[in-house]
Amino acid sequence: MRNILLTIEYDGTSFCGWQRQPGKRTVQGELERILSIVCGKPVQINGTSRTDARVHAYGQRANFRGEFGIPTDRIMVAANNLLAGGMNAIDSVGDMRITNVEEKEEAFHARFDAKGKKYIYKIRNCIASAVRVGEFTSGIDVFQKNYCYQIRNPLDFDAMKEAAALIVGTHDFRCFQSSGGEEKKTTVRTVFDLNLTCKEKVLEIPNLEEVVCKDLEIEIIGDGFLYNMVRIITGTLVDVGKGKIHPAAISSIIERKDRHNAGHTAPPQGLYLSEIYFTAIK
Repeated sequence: MRNILLTIEYDGTSFCGWQRQPGKRTVQGELERILSIVCGKPVQINGTSRTDARVHAYGQRANFRGEFGIPTDRIMVAANNLLAGGMNAIDSVGDMRITNVEEKEEAFHARFDAKGKKYIYKIRNCIASAVRVGEFTSGIDVFQKNYCYQIRNPLDFDAMKEAAALIVGTHDFRCFQSSGGEEKKTTVRTVFDLNLTCKEKVLEIPNLEEVVCKDLEIEIIGDGFLYNMVRIITGTLVDVGKGKIHPAAISSIIERKDRHNAGHTAPPQGLYLSEIYFTAIK
């Protein structure tokens, strides 16, 4: 019995999430359809993270077991060809791609053997110093609408970093959990690292003095995450950046374990599953 581990990247825009659903296009469902063709028999895969609709991935992991003749190194080539449209579409690209394939021991499970995950959340914050009504929409970019959270109000980056530092550590993160997810035995999780970076550029727009555009990235590494936890942490940090929540209030929000005290849930399109760890994180 062979056990194959995949690394997968995908643009989540047109997927109804990871998990297979009848009559809906999902990442798991599409991969299983393609792999069943490649392997010549039905394939069912186990994914590490059940990403939501419109959430993207750089490094999703999934494994599947079976007896099939195709060599391991040919699985990726054949599957990617079909994912890109077939007909040896070497110059075509679809919205999903397998980036690595390897064989693992039979007992390995991509979900249950995972020790941690890294997520990245992308925010674009563009502010015009002088706006004539009807001429500019504060840097909103139609071509980025599926790939980041675009915010028109200025964000206090330093306040967001101050708040983020209070989230790092082992806590009961019930306040950052949405209802409706899978019931967990415990809501205690460890956030090993939570970093915010900001790249700034100035856009030249006719009839305006200047438009300052800031691309923010929130990178979070943890041993596991509750339902919508990263998006709620992001929304809370955005509310801190807008001045709606004081940075020092984060500690009491966590201690009170009440979802209503935390910030809003950031939209899914800014979220990227970046990496899965199968060895202990220190």
